[in-house]
Amino acid sequence: MPATLEGQITMEKTPSYWVTKSAPKRVYAMNPAVKLIAVVRDPVTRAISDYTQSASKRSGLPRFEDFVLLNTSAQWGGSWSIDASWPPVRLGIYARPYRRWLRRFPKSRLLLINGERLVADPAAEMARVQDFLGLKRVITDKHFYFNSTKGFPCLLKSESKAVPHCLGKTKGRNHPQINVSVIKRLREFYKPHNEKFYQLSGIHFRWP
Repeated sequence: MPATLEGQITMEKTPSYWVTKSAPKRVYAMNPAVKLIAVVRDPVTRAISDYTQSASKRSGLPRFEDFVLLNTSAQWGGSWSIDASWPPVRLGIYARPYRRWLRRFPKSRLLLINGERLVADPAAEMARVQDFLGLKRVITDKHFYFNSTKGFPCLLKSESKAVPHCLGKTKGRNHPQINVSVIKRLREFYKPHNEKFYQLSGIHFRWP
């Protein structure tokens, strides 16, 4: 990584840092004054999105329901349970990694971005990011437009020259239809974990 000159901010993004157990200690050792940003979204939507990404790369992948249930032979509404060890499910239990980061960094250095709000109102969330980093609010609502094909907002590189930058091909895929009983069970599974996360962060994300 190039040296950061005076007046510059160096940014690096690696999503796996959030859940890597050794990351908080190593990042703190590197720079205890670093500022950290994490985007979190409804864990049920996140799990389905994770699965959809995998399914796009592996043809013939079993259904989402076959992975998420511990006993796939049980009838809907029977005595089946959610497989909390399956990565797409486990990664949505946000309180666990967040607690590890709080052992090294104060809340003032950890900015949590609402993933749903980032899609619905990207300018508002970007205003929070710019304030958090101590930057002038350069990016505003004039820099975004909604791409109906992808279902996500795209960034205009400047107000005067409308050159859009949209998410890549791996983003904006249609999610598969998931059995409503499984969705309900997932929401029940995540509810206590979400409540812990709300308490730790002091933010109520109002996930269903």
